[in-house]
Amino acid sequence: MILIDIGNKNAHILSDDKIIVLPIDEAIDSFKSKSVFYISVNSRYVDKLESIKSWVDISRYLSIDGEYKGLGVDRKALALSRGDGIYIDAGSAITIDRVANNRYDGGIILPGIYAYNRAYADISPILDIELNRVIDPTILPKNTTDSVSYGTIVPIIAIIASMADELNLYFTGADGEWLSKYFAGAIYSDELIFEGMQKAILESDITLSPNQ
Repeated sequence: MILIDIGNKNAHILSDDKIIVLPIDEAIDSFKSKSVFYISVNSRYVDKLESIKSWVDISRYLSIDGEYKGLGVDRKALALSRGDGIYIDAGSAITIDRVANNRYDGGIILPGIYAYNRAYADISPILDIELNRVIDPTILPKNTTDSVSYGTIVPIIAIIASMADELNLYFTGADGEWLSKYFAGAIYSDELIFEGMQKAILESDITLSPNQ
C-alpha cells in the first residue's frame, strides 16, 4: 500500500514502510504508474491528480464526529490516528486540533514558523534573525534574538497548553519534533496522517482498490 499526503508545497509518501518527501510534481512523476491512495489539500492539482487512473482519493472516507464543513482532510486524518488527544501539525501552517471522547472538539490555525520569521523580517531587517529554538519560556529575554524567539514560540506553547487538559499531545510536521520537546510526555511521529488514512481505509465498508 502506497499512501501519499499532498500538502501546499510537498508530497509526503509512505512506501515500503519508509517516508519520503518530494516536491509535488516530482512525486506525481515518480509514482504515477503505481497504485496509490492519496489525500490532498492542494486545489491546484485537482485535475492532474484525478487524471491518474491508478490513484484513488480517499478523502470521502475520512470523517469524524463533530467535524465542521471545510475541515482539512489532513486534519481529519490526524484526528483519526490515535483517538483522544491534541494534534499539532507544525508545517507551513500550524494546526492544533482537539479530540475528546472520540469527537472532534475544534481547533485553530496559526502561521507556521517560517511565516512568523518572514513577518518579523518585514517589520525590520534587524528582526530578520535565526530563531533560538531552545528558548526558556520561564525567563524573559534580554537580547533581540531571544525576544523574537520568545515572541514566536511561547504563544504557540501557551495555546497548546490551554487546550490540552489531561489529553495526550501528538506532534507531527517539519517543526513538530522540536516543538514537542517543550512538553513532557509529548509524542512525535511523522506517520500520524498515514495512520489516520490507513484506519479510514481499513474501517470503510467499501473495498478500496486503486483500479476500481
